[in-house]
Amino acid sequence: REKTNKKKSIEADPPPRVRESGKETSWVAMMAGYAPGAGLAGMLKDGAKHITAADSAVLRNIDACKQLGALVATSVGPAGRKKLVVNRLGRLLVTSDVATIVRELEVEHPAAKIVVMASHAQERDAGDGTGLVIGLAAQLLELAEDLLRMGLHTAEIADGYERAGMEAQRILHTLAVHKVADVKDAQQVTEVLAAPIASKQYGLEAVIAPLVTEACISVLPKNINMFSVENVRVAKILGGSVSDSSVLRGTVLNGDAQGTIKHLTAARIAVFTCDVDTAASETKGTVLLHSAKEFTNYTRSEEDALEARIQAIAEAGVNVLVSPKFGEMAMHFVEKYKIMAVKCTSKFDLRRVARTSGAIALAKLDPPTKDEIGVCDVVTVEEIGSTKCVVFRQETEGSRVSTIVLRASTDNLLEDLERAIDDAVNVYRGLTRDPRFVAGAGAAEMEISRQLQQFAEQSAGLDQYAIKKFAQAIEVIPRNIAENAGGNTTDIITNLLALHTSGKTAMGVNVEDGTPVDAVEAKVFDLLTTKNDAIRLATEAACTVLKVDQIIMAKTAGGPKPRDMLPGDANDEAP
Repeated sequence: REKTNKKKSIEADPPPRVRESGKETSWVAMMAGYAPGAGLAGMLKDGAKHITAADSAVLRNIDACKQLGALVATSVGPAGRKKLVVNRLGRLLVTSDVATIVRELEVEHPAAKIVVMASHAQERDAGDGTGLVIGLAAQLLELAEDLLRMGLHTAEIADGYERAGMEAQRILHTLAVHKVADVKDAQQVTEVLAAPIASKQYGLEAVIAPLVTEACISVLPKNINMFSVENVRVAKILGGSVSDSSVLRGTVLNGDAQGTIKHLTAARIAVFTCDVDTAASETKGTVLLHSAKEFTNYTRSEEDALEARIQAIAEAGVNVLVSPKFGEMAMHFVEKYKIMAVKCTSKFDLRRVARTSGAIALAKLDPPTKDEIGVCDVVTVEEIGSTKCVVFRQETEGSRVSTIVLRASTDNLLEDLERAIDDAVNVYRGLTRDPRFVAGAGAAEMEISRQLQQFAEQSAGLDQYAIKKFAQAIEVIPRNIAENAGGNTTDIITNLLALHTSGKTAMGVNVEDGTPVDAVEAKVFDLLTTKNDAIRLATEAACTVLKVDQIIMAKTAGGPKPRDMLPGDANDEAP
């Protein structure tokens, strides 16, 4: 009884109180302000987001990736619809290129970002196939949701997907139906480049493919494995039609020459990354002048120094100067010594001019040595449409750079054509390493799906359910092609499956009427290595998302966001 009374008396006593800043505060209230919160929320900073429970996190991730896949599904294939995207800088883009759409969207969800990063890796390595990566990864995750509701664990699903992905790559290597025997044969190369161009610009492949073939073959080095996509450039000239486009060996710069000299043959070129102007002092100073004669002598000394530099450059044999800027005084001496001045503000264009002529870009306005001077057959100003351009043309064989002069009626069409050309050039780079091709138009995916279904039937354990779902997911490409073409998707896929079962493994989707078509006879080919990389990256991305059981996002820091790497930054090396 005494213990009970003592316990009651303790509970009845109020907690001790202290007086602080003119008011009483209990010790309990004070300590509560310093005590950390319970659980993970108390460990992280205020504003951090945390989603736990395996099912909840996985389903949220799957839903985000499904939305991303649905967004780009309508842009797959030659009949794919275009997206009108306005980016954060207010730039308007109208395109069906999946890589461009995803890059400009700036996806924030961490799980969807994994799929986006996989598509970026595909774009960087293969230059094409980003639609397959995102579409397949999103479909794999969508079908994994059904397996989760059936009771399978995420680890079992991921293991099944990895096993199916490896089997799909093995099957793909057995489906090669075409091989380019000679990468310098224009006819063979044009046949295989038509499909990647048609997937972006259907109907223009007959015009664009020969131009890309000519440009690529003209800059092909002796060691074909060293072919670089940077050596094929695109000059976009507004006006005219696509059929007015042409190819030239050399580089084209938009703009006019600075001086009166507009045409030179057997040009000797010096490229400077600095301005051609009077030297500016690194520190501020004060000059005290007592008379007009001193002022005249002071300015005369600057003029003499600049004239001596330009005279030394002219005596070295240079008759073309390429620089980001020319001062008024410098132009006077450039004209005096009969030197052609070409203004080029882009550092990438400077490197292309240097690569075309064999010059070495100099950072200081000094006379170049013999090895630093470039040589070009013709440097001239030409008017293409209503646009004046400076053309560095190499008329002899063996030019290191070729340029496709692209003509079109709108800026958006020019940009979309440039993306299609970039994809085709990347396909050419791929075939210089592995010239094997599989049947396009969704034929390869349908055959992989059919053989994976048989592989799943022979597999033991719970993996077979995931393998069957993988086989069902890889049908997303022929299904999207048929749906975007306006056909009856169910009938088309059923007919294709029946034809593949009977042994006609090259049958794909005809986008014009929705009927099955022999892709080999129609000469619709897809590069084998591109498909292989896309299946591997999509499988890895889907398995990574499935293995995530918690999402922890720190509070976003203030200040401007870091700039993403631009496509040209990866090749920001000296020419």
